Amino acid sequence: MKLKHAILTLICTINYAMAQNARFVHQGIIEFEKKINIYALLKDQAKRYPDNFWSAQALEQYQKNNPQFKTLKSELIFKNDLTLFNPMADESTNNSWANNFASAKQNNIILTNLKSGTGINQKSVYEETYLVKDSIRKINWKITDEFRTIAGYDCRRANALIMDSIYVVAFYAESIPISGGPETFSGLPGMILGVALPREHITWFATGVKDVEIADDKLKAPTKGKPVSKKQLSDILKGALKDWGNYASDILKAADM
Repeated sequence: MKLKHAILTLICTINYAMAQNARFVHQGIIEFEKKINIYALLKDQAKRYPDNFWSAQALEQYQKNNPQFKTLKSELIFKNDLTLFNPMADESTNNSWANNFASAKQNNIILTNLKSGTGINQKSVYEETYLVKDSIRKINWKITDEFRTIAGYDCRRANALIMDSIYVVAFYAESIPISGGPETFSGLPGMILGVALPREHITWFATGVKDVEIADDKLKAPTKGKPVSKKQLSDILKGALKDWGNYASDILKAADM
């Protein structure tokens, strides 16, 4: 019993020492990669619209000549309660029409104030640019006991539904105690370093975290675009896409991400 007690005491001492020396990151820059499975998107389109251009032959031809995934890069600058999501320029040299999928783009520059629960989103929708000022998305996360390492950080898994039907898997790092994340994903007790939308065939995962000081002028709100609320933008898009049939739902879904 004495030996068992001594071992337990040693374990507790080690855990306490590790907790005391753990470094919590409150500001820095996170580099993300967004990956879109174009093959899967095309297969979904072929099933949903069997009579249109997407024949099995066209899909097979695309798979022979084009990569499965499209990769887009972005960065998330964060300092305490402020985050700025900023997409990088698309470096892809593949000009295939598959790049016209609304979900295969990055159209949002977002400044989020986690303390006030508000965000300013400069959103490009085809040839138009809007400045959406509204409250941030409320997500009812369910935290699990699953863990994985992302960009050198221990992350815990959480699941949720957004927009009533889109299943979301997220991984957050408690050692970055800021409830932000890429795009409009937030609301967990730590920074979100990984997001997957399995049915949409899209993921965002951090590839690196720079633990650096951030000057206040690096967190400026975007200013370009027509000022609108989320509802106003939704009404504008629904009106513009009223004759697009089922294709409109894909565009509206991507615009609300």
